Amino acid sequence: MDLGKELGEIVADGTAEEHEILALAVQAINQKRERQSAYPSGFLGLRGEFIGEREYRFRIPITSYMLNRGGIVHGGITATLADSTMGSLINRSLAPEKFAVTVEMKTNYLQPGLGKELISTARMIRLGETLAVADCQVENERGTLIALTTGTFSIQKW
Repeated sequence: MDLGKELGEIVADGTAEEHEILALAVQAINQKRERQSAYPSGFLGLRGEFIGEREYRFRIPITSYMLNRGGIVHGGITATLADSTMGSLINRSLAPEKFAVTVEMKTNYLQPGLGKELISTARMIRLGETLAVADCQVENERGTLIALTTGTFSIQKW
């Protein structure tokens, strides 16, 4: 496989959707290099903010990368977004020598993932010494509640 040749052909003759996917791949690589984030975070363009002492939010545009064959956001993408939002909230709330990993998560899909943007808001339920529990709501830009997720995270030392 000649990656350079294949990329050149896609750039020259590809569809707008294929160009969008290539741009997202470049975004993911750059975000990994700059912030040491995971590639899925880069593909989604995750950049979050605290909106309260115990709440964290991501806002991301819905891209063709996220859509299933039915034209709605794939459930796995919605779950990944919720997991990332809760994990970011918890990890940013811990001392520097600690980190959290997901040990359990439940997602209820309430409405199809449609719209221009997904907004995920995580709320800390409990932050203990070894476990943390959070929940996350995923909505679109119109305020339609798409999914509700709860998660349990194990707190580890580096």
